[in-house]
Formats: sequence, C-alpha cells, structure tokens
Amino acid sequence: MIRLLIVDDHPIVRGGLRDTFADAEDIVVVGEAGDGAEGVARAKALAADVVLMDLRMPGTDGVAATAILREEAPNARVLILTTFDGESDVLPAIEAGAFGYLLKDALPEELARAVRAAARGESVLAPSVTQHLMGQVRRPGAGTLTDRERQVLQLVANGSSNREAAAALFIGEASIKTHLQHIYDKFGVRDRASAVAEGYRRRLLT
Repeated sequence: MIRLLIVDDHPIVRGGLRDTFADAEDIVVVGEAGDGAEGVARAKALAADVVLMDLRMPGTDGVAATAILREEAPNARVLILTTFDGESDVLPAIEAGAFGYLLKDALPEELARAVRAAARGESVLAPSVTQHLMGQVRRPGAGTLTDRERQVLQLVANGSSNREAAAALFIGEASIKTHLQHIYDKFGVRDRASAVAEGYRRRLLT
C-alpha cells in the first residue's frame, strides 16, 4: 500500500485530491497539510511514501519543503502538483529533489499512475514540463551567463539603473537592456527583481 500525503494550501483542492484516490486499492491518503512546513512534519510523522506537493504556498513553499524532505526524509518521494509550468518554477523544484512535476489539469488516472511511478522511484513529468526542459538543454549556453552578463546582473543587484550600469561598464544603455533580456531568457524570468533573486539562488552574485 502506497502511503500518500497531500500538501496544498487550498482545502477544496485537498478534498478533491483525497476523493481522487478514494477508490485506489493500492494508494491510501494518510494525511493532509496546508503549507510546506506542516507538510514536512507530517511526511515524517506519517512515514509517507509519496507527497503530492503544491508549489506556491504561504510560508515554506513547495521547493523549500522538497529540499528539506530530501535531506530529512529521503524515502518520501515528492511529486509537485501545481498550475505553474514555467522554467523558473520547474527547474528549482527538480533541483530541490522532486521526483515529478505535474499540472493540476491532469486526469485522475494520470495522477494515480504518477503516484505509483514515484513510489517506484521513477520520474514523472507533464508534457509541457518536458518541453521546457528539452528547450533548456537544446539552447546553446542555456542558463549560463557570460562574464558581461554577470557584470550587468551584479550592478543591477547593487541597485544600479540601466544608465548607471552602462556608465560603469563604458557601454550604451541599449546594450544593458540587451544583456538583461538575455539574462531573463536564460533564467526563465520576466523582470529585474526576479533575475536578481535567481542570481542569488544560483550563487552568481556577491
């Protein structure tokens, strides 16, 4: 019997997921949690085999909770279940140790198959997530910043405007904007604040 824990901050979602597995003969929902911290505690206390983990929750989010479980309860396999499938969501979750990444529009039978696969130690990815990862691999230099891009990102992190960064590097503002767009594309983000946050997460900034 596969012991399943559901972690999501919406009670209605948790209830729907519990109902999804009600008729499964080999899966039993042993508990629920409303945030990542509670999910970690309950996964350990209930000896969960698989954890269906929402990505964005108040307090400890799904990525942080997944990373904690990888260290403190490695036998609990995490399946991310979310509505977000951008690279900036997918990659951190997988790097944190998630065994799979599914979207909330998945059919009940797909969820059940994914839980069984995760319990066997197999990876499961939604088709759109697979496409993102393939694109990440296929893009030359994907995710890797050039020296100039790192300089631009560091200046932005230090609070420099485009004009100030351009003056510091003796290049035009248009070049700064181009470098920033390349950084956004490589990081899978859309704005300066997200790029800086991702730069710190990847330990590219000081």
